[in-house]
Amino acid sequence: MAEKEFRNPKYYTNRELSWLLFNHRILGEARDKSIPLFERLKFLSITASNLDEFFMVRVASLKDMVNAGYEKPDIAGLTPTEQLKALHEAIHKFVDLQYSTYNRSLLPQLQIKGLHVIKNHELLTEEEGAYLDKYFADNVYPVLTPMAVDSSRPFPLIRNKSLNIGVMMHKKGEKELEFATVQVPGVLSRIVELPCTEGKKVILLEEIIERNIEKLFLNYDIVCAHPFRIMRNADLTIEEDEAADLLKEIEKQLKKRQWGEAIRLDVEEGIDKGLLKILKKELSIGEASVYEIDGPLDLTVLMKMYGLEGFDALKTPKYEPKKVPELPDGCNIFEELRKGDVLLHHPYQTFQPVVDFIRQAAKDPEVLAIKQTLYRVSGNSPIIAALAQAAENGKQVTVLVELKARFDEENNIVWARKLEKAGCHVIYGLVGLKTHSKITLVVRREEDGIRRYVHLGTGNYNDATAKLYTDVGMMTCSETIGEDATAVFNMLSGYSEPLFWNKLSLAPLWLKDKFLYLIEREKKYALEGKPARIIAKMNSLCDRDIIAALYEASAAGVKIDLIVRGICCLKVGIPGVSENVTVRSIVGNFLEHSRIFYFENDEHYEIYCGSADWMPRNLERRVEILFPVDKQELKEELLHILQVQLSDTAKAAMLTPEGTYEKVDRRGKKLILAQDVFCKEATEKAKKLVQETPEKRRTFIPEVHG
Repeated sequence: MAEKEFRNPKYYTNRELSWLLFNHRILGEARDKSIPLFERLKFLSITASNLDEFFMVRVASLKDMVNAGYEKPDIAGLTPTEQLKALHEAIHKFVDLQYSTYNRSLLPQLQIKGLHVIKNHELLTEEEGAYLDKYFADNVYPVLTPMAVDSSRPFPLIRNKSLNIGVMMHKKGEKELEFATVQVPGVLSRIVELPCTEGKKVILLEEIIERNIEKLFLNYDIVCAHPFRIMRNADLTIEEDEAADLLKEIEKQLKKRQWGEAIRLDVEEGIDKGLLKILKKELSIGEASVYEIDGPLDLTVLMKMYGLEGFDALKTPKYEPKKVPELPDGCNIFEELRKGDVLLHHPYQTFQPVVDFIRQAAKDPEVLAIKQTLYRVSGNSPIIAALAQAAENGKQVTVLVELKARFDEENNIVWARKLEKAGCHVIYGLVGLKTHSKITLVVRREEDGIRRYVHLGTGNYNDATAKLYTDVGMMTCSETIGEDATAVFNMLSGYSEPLFWNKLSLAPLWLKDKFLYLIEREKKYALEGKPARIIAKMNSLCDRDIIAALYEASAAGVKIDLIVRGICCLKVGIPGVSENVTVRSIVGNFLEHSRIFYFENDEHYEIYCGSADWMPRNLERRVEILFPVDKQELKEELLHILQVQLSDTAKAAMLTPEGTYEKVDRRGKKLILAQDVFCKEATEKAKKLVQETPEKRRTFIPEVHG
């Protein structure tokens, strides 16, 4: 088949529709009756949070394209207008399924288990009503600001994602209708508990406000009151070449995020038609962007419900990350790394060694310099504190803080300023590129000269998400990787690139070519009748060049197993094109985030890990790092991780030739839940190796399951 044919749009899935399938898989967890009830609540909340971000960024971007008259088709042959039409249709069905899950499946079960959610304030008993009226007077009324709209008061600016109540009313004794709006205050808890003798009884704050709405408009008769919520375009447009100070430019754009173009309107089902007409007109919202909701607007509130005390029996027991035997508590990390490379597997193993690596470097008198890239960090980051301390201790500290990390911009601006005040040299990313790589370099003076210690990872330097996201990291004092790490930071801070690289591959310069070369090599081996296989684990796959190369390799006979959590634009089962490709997605208690790539290489297999997915943005518009894992024991551990995920029969969903995802057929198969396997292995490894010698610690290879 001609190379051009592998790029035929009919062989590709639209990335936005593929993302929606991913959110469907999360919704599937909320609908799975075998999962603890409160975990199902959490998954439903996650689908709502995901959909919010999808609208603010992806749907907003498509609307911008349509408004600009941009009609170039995507890799699946769909124009922005066609994509928007297909999305609106699919999302309306998705939202209906969200609320069907909430109303028909979760609410009745919650009531059986002792949590009664009052859906309508009109269903309150007299005693409950009196209690909530007092609660309103004491706690809510003083915070509210009713906003009337008339000739002297224009329609107010409605903040992005804020929950509001629209009111239609008329003055007592008059007939002319007037409109007003009240914002449900985000500073108050949206879930309010009522006194209850058995179990728990809760009501949402907006119901309490609706019940007492006439107290805000004393000389009026209320005709109707309905909650509504809007979503705005929150995609930042930053002219970096024009921005004299990137920090200030991003701060300015962040303020605009609250007031971008309205792209979605959620309203209560059965809303008064006149009220809806006013909202659509004032917000310039079309019919397709209006969602009439049978239930509470903004299901992210369910995460607060998940946090209610007294329901631990309805949740999955919390897993505590286990210690890393190769780096025991209180050890000198530099001494341990001189014995050999260490692989970390989060959240099964604790992220603490990475924090300790920076802390020890900050205090060690022999450490001369610390260099690190930061994309997303936690709210009270111990790594930031350690870097600041290192600068105060006189170390040379260079930190690249990526200010353009979406929805973490404000957080990162705060950290950047704190680091600068402590004396760190802070770089604000590169013009036109996001720095998404995860790398730390520590330069230390030792008896035999300068030695460089490096941490490379697939996930962010965020101690909070490291308990929720699955990632791998490697710590090493390899001389060749140390040289490359120095070159990376010299490039980021402004020096020219080195003449050659030893081990690391960087985007946007060489990484895509490296992947294409590795895929092509497997294809050649297959054509020669030699062993050829690719296993690749990532978050998303939507790069046309990579997919076309995979199609060619598959057509040549390469067996390709892809583990793709989210978006996948590749299609399986196409005769002569992708018959040798499988795609599976694992949605579980932890968010699958690691990127691991296996190439058989004629039985001399190579394994790489990195920060990049197979997406154009990662390969062409970001600074990313791919690193090889050369030590045999660590390679075997990574291969084991891939093999366990490929054998998952509990949470894995397989992509079908029809473009849908179906759970793995379990008939006749042992039930394997990959994430549970890794939890048990990390526990066993910590117990088994804690008593053993350092030499034995480094040769433990877990049994391959499945």
